[in-house]
This record gives sequence, structure tokens and C-alpha cells, in this order.
Amino acid sequence: MNNAIYNFREPKNEPVYSYKPGSDERRLLEEELKRQRNTTVDIPLIIGGKEIRTGKTGTVINPSDHKNPLGVYHMATAREIEMAINAANNAKNDWMVLSWMERAAIMAKAAELISKKYRYKLNAATMLGQGKNVIQAEIDSACEVIDYLRFNNYFASMIYMDQPISENETINRLEYRPLEGFVYTVTPFNFTAIASNLNTSVALMGNTTVWKPASTSLLSNYYFMKILEEAGLPAGVINFVPGSGALISSIVLKHKDLTGIHFTGSNATFNTIWKEVSDNLSIYKSYPKIVGETGGKDFIFAHSSASVRELATAIVRGAFEYQGQKCSAASRAYIPDSLWNETRTLLVQILSEIRTGDVMDFSCFVNPVIDESAFDRIMDYIKRAETSGEATLLAGGKGDKSKGYFIEPTLIVTTNPHFITMEEEIFGPVMTIFVYNDNKFEETLKLCDETSPYGLTGAIFSNDKYAMITACRALRYSAGNFYINDKPTGAMVGQQPFGGARASGTNDKAGSHLNLTRWVSPRTVKETLIPAADYKYPFMG
Repeated sequence: MNNAIYNFREPKNEPVYSYKPGSDERRLLEEELKRQRNTTVDIPLIIGGKEIRTGKTGTVINPSDHKNPLGVYHMATAREIEMAINAANNAKNDWMVLSWMERAAIMAKAAELISKKYRYKLNAATMLGQGKNVIQAEIDSACEVIDYLRFNNYFASMIYMDQPISENETINRLEYRPLEGFVYTVTPFNFTAIASNLNTSVALMGNTTVWKPASTSLLSNYYFMKILEEAGLPAGVINFVPGSGALISSIVLKHKDLTGIHFTGSNATFNTIWKEVSDNLSIYKSYPKIVGETGGKDFIFAHSSASVRELATAIVRGAFEYQGQKCSAASRAYIPDSLWNETRTLLVQILSEIRTGDVMDFSCFVNPVIDESAFDRIMDYIKRAETSGEATLLAGGKGDKSKGYFIEPTLIVTTNPHFITMEEEIFGPVMTIFVYNDNKFEETLKLCDETSPYGLTGAIFSNDKYAMITACRALRYSAGNFYINDKPTGAMVGQQPFGGARASGTNDKAGSHLNLTRWVSPRTVKETLIPAADYKYPFMG
């Protein structure tokens, strides 16, 4: 086996199950949802392959019903954080010298386990713990997790195949070494797939991690960790460490062996981490590689040639799927005056049909936001719009947290393109629209580009090719993922590598080889077959 040169074929994206009424997949998922809703899981730390219970606990709640505990999780103290770093360092050598194909085989097995054995378990945990409806969970915790695992194997094989030219006298090689030390992974609540990829992409390339998962996604993250163990992941390669982000970072960021950070979360947290790394540069063995995806203030821009129905559909799906809690979610739109009346009528009609409620009710398009602090923050933005003379609520605006954290999909129109809900990331089911004069298309494109500090996703709707090209050029740096006649969400692994620049992060494109290359430190090896035996050169004769 060891002398085989193996390469993974380019995979296909995992098919999305429909969960139609009466289907087997719907029945199996509903059974799993009922089981998990009536179970309280004990979630330990997993360090060096061992489950550790500190006794310092928190509760995983169901945001659809905050009186429904789904789990009790143990939080790391300083002792366990040091243990996790040591476990990652101790596991490093055996893991890095293992054939890359053997590492890839573990990831391939994990993908198969999720596809065939644990699909409903992981989906149900994501629905209940993170407030996703069935299709949002399916495309995240099933399909995207599987796609990352399979496509990264393919991308890694392409990277390892990339070798320099050798001539007759020499043999030149590139050795794709893992980074020297451990990688700190900080993962968000909103995508189980991001939590999986931030760790497995790093581990695939021969690194080990200390993983700080978001407290509000612990149920699905814990189950994913257990799936990796069943797939054969050796002890200590990924160390699962729930707890206080401030405490964990205060120890991890001061360790000499920190070699990388893989992060998705808020700008404030990422900026704090970056500053702390800068302050500690003299400590580290190597300059840590910092890869981060943060926020977005993502836009939909319509030209007067756009189809109103297509535009309205994109606004509703792009802004309100998963309650706008995607980094890519549309939260501002620019619509020409000539399309506004028809678009407004259609949007209000669609929103009047949308139901908001528990994830167990499959007829609900909108579900709860993640927790009470998110609920309060989002409602504060809505109230500011309600009381402003520069904005009008066209639909929604009501919230109810008596049982779960439910907020109606809310549509705001403003006369001020710099109104607060046009500029600041809300991370909730709120869309703000600015209506512009048709004759000011290019002027408004410039406005769109300069309004937000972010540069993650955006879309142009136009059936005029010249206008489309004009927008694409004008918005060149406004979005790392740019969509033409489509909503700015739903990037697929292998098809639309994901990430943005400006205040949205380092744009290292998860879902492509570009991200994986960040987790290696290449070494060039030149072997000379017949070395020189005389220092003199011909010109010296």
C-alpha cells in the first residue's frame, strides 16, 4: 500500500434530500427530532481522545423552545486548555508522518458515515440546537459537511501533485510540510459545516488542532466529533474544548507553539485575536498563519431591466432563509424607481404568506434566531427603524421570545442610503431597501461599493448585458462571492469557493485548494546527482 501513488477523483456534490411528505427520509428525520428533543445529552471535552468532565457546566437550549434543554456541556478551565495544547503537540509527529492518503481515508469514511448512517442525527441536532429548518440543515450539516470532506481530499491530491521542474542533473521536489506547531480553530454557531471544515481542512494537511466551538452549536459539533472518532481519527489530532473564548484564547495565544488560527466569527473577536498575536510575536516559533472569515453587509442590486419576480424571490430567500443568520445573507437592496411599486407589492404579498415558528413544524419558512442576546439586538435595530423619520416598515417587525426567539421577517425601506440598517451587520431577518433614480445607476453602484466596510457577497439582477458588466466592474472589491441574477447565498463546495476581503476576512476561499495551501509550509528539496568537484568556473580560464 505504501508505494501506491493515489489520487482522488473530482467528486460530485452530495445530493440534497427533499423531505417531501410521506418520504422515508422525512419519517426518519421526524423520529430523530422527537428522540433528541426528549433527550438531554451530557457533552464532555474530548482531549487526547479522552472524555473529560470538569463539573463546570452550561446548558444547550433549543431556541425554538428555550425551556427545552438539549444538553449539558462541560467547560474547560485553564488546566484542560493546557492539556489540549499538549495533546495536540504530542499527536503531531505521528499524524504528520502518516501517508496523506491515510489521513484522507479517515475524512472519506467520515463523509460516508454522515451520508449513510448519521445524516438524520446530525441534521436533527442542527435543527434543534441551531434553529434551522429541514432544508437549511440538510444543505449544511449533511451536504456541505460531506462535500468539504470529499472535495478537500481531491484538492489535497492536486496540491501534492504540484511539483517543480527537474533537469537531468538534479531532482527537485516540493515537500508540503504541515505547520510547525498546533492550530487554534474558533468556530461559529451558524454552520455545522464551517465547524467541521475549520478543523478537518487543517488536519487533512497533517496539522493538529485545539478547537473552541461556539456554545450555541455544541450539540451538532459534539456529534460531529464523535463521528470523526468512529471514522478512525487518532487521539489528539482534533481536541474538542468548549468553554469561555476569552479564557481559551488568553492561554492559547500566548503559547510558543501556536502556528495558525482558523477562525469564523465576529469582527470584534477576530480583531482582538489578531492584535494579541501581534503583541506576542516574539514568543512564537513561527509567524502564525491567520485565516479568518468575519462579517458581511451583503447586497442585492437591481437594474431597471431586471425581472421583478426573480428579484423579489432572491430578496426573500437571500435575506430570510435561516433568519438572515448567514454571513452571506442579503441585508440591503438597491432597487430602481421604475421597478419599485411592483416589487414592493410582490414582496409584501410573499411575506404575508410566510410562517414563522418551531423547526419541528416543516411548514415554517422562518424559525428562531439563535439566542436571547441576538433577539434583543435585532429587535433594537427594528425599533430604531420604526421610530426614525428616514425609514418605514413595510412588513414584519414583531418579535416574541416568550417561548422561543422568534422575529418576523422584516422589510424596511429608507430614504437615506446610509441609514444604520443599510450599513451595520444585523445578522437577523431584516432587509432594508433604498430606492434609487433609474438615471443614477452608476452613481448608486458607487454608493453601494462605498457604504459598507465589508466585502463578502453581493448580487446584481439585470437582463441588460452592458449594465451587468458595468456592475460587475464597479463592484469588483465589494464582494468576494458575486452573483449574477441569483441570491448572494448558497455557495457550494467546489463550485463557488467562499470568502471575502475588506472587513469580511482574509478571503482564503473555503471549498477550494486555496484554503488548504494555507495549512502547509512548503520545503524545496534539490538533489544534485553529480556534485561539482572544482570551485572554478569557465570564465576564470
